[in-house]
Amino acid sequence: MIDLRSDTVTLPSPEMRQAMVDAPLGDDVYGEDPTVNALEALAAELTGKESALFVSSGTQSNLLALLSQCDRGEEYIAGQEAHTYRFEAGGAAVLGGIQPQPLPFNNLGELDLDQVAATIKPDDFHFAKTKLLCLENTQAGRVLAMAYLADYSRLADKYGLRKHLDGARAFNAAVKLSISIKEICEYFDTVSICLSKGLAAPVGSVLVGDQITIDKARRLRKMVGGGMRQAGILAAAGIYALENNVERLQEDHANALFLADSIRNLAGFNIKEEPQTNMVMLDLPKTRFSALKAWLAQHGVTVSGQRWVTHRDISTDDVQRVLDLCVEFSKSS
Repeated sequence: MIDLRSDTVTLPSPEMRQAMVDAPLGDDVYGEDPTVNALEALAAELTGKESALFVSSGTQSNLLALLSQCDRGEEYIAGQEAHTYRFEAGGAAVLGGIQPQPLPFNNLGELDLDQVAATIKPDDFHFAKTKLLCLENTQAGRVLAMAYLADYSRLADKYGLRKHLDGARAFNAAVKLSISIKEICEYFDTVSICLSKGLAAPVGSVLVGDQITIDKARRLRKMVGGGMRQAGILAAAGIYALENNVERLQEDHANALFLADSIRNLAGFNIKEEPQTNMVMLDLPKTRFSALKAWLAQHGVTVSGQRWVTHRDISTDDVQRVLDLCVEFSKSS
């Protein structure tokens, strides 16, 4: 099976599984799991932050970031298509009483900063108080420019706002830009980083930030049921991912570019834009895509939508197989 639905479908490698088996364990709720502690220390060091918190998912990581930086009746600004707003079950509003203020992303995956400035609420009791600005990197596979992050940070600082990054795939962005993850994280107060996407761990994310915020997030993690016991089994996979699976993200990016460049030349196929990281965005009519999806499924290729994602478990040979099938489909349709 060739699975292009997402980079979340990766399975741990034998080496990662062995690291999980060998991990020394303790009770993390008591702060006694040495492997969890080692993962959190590593994540803090890599990102240049004071502290880190291991959590079960990116959704939980983003939720804790919002809850730990916004009080009830306050507001965060995020993209209309951002995970923190659209794809995380409204957790900040439901559990935290925090009002989302969505704005559209532009074609670079950015929030227009003039629009952000115009949307920040004045200090008036009629309005929810704007407290936090959220970005996403990568956003639909797009990498935010460092100059934009600097401008965003200056704007937030001007208005005294906190800054959070949904950096589920921030390592993809860093690899694409040939910089350290620390250089991206310096523009944010908190950053959520998934270990279970391109980094290919089976479970988990880390939230990094200043000590006070992470201490608050740790308490909130317990409140929402995120306290885990011998979690070092999972944390060991995260350590392995951070130590071994970052630079290899270049392979995923190269495979995505190869796939896009080849597909765009086929009759009846269109690509929205050249991929920057590991996502290929097709642009086909719905009926044609439905037929393509069914054709691929018959031949052992799984896709869910017109976003095709390359990852550790997709080889260059797999990409070539997908291309061959698309060629056959193009000729027969």
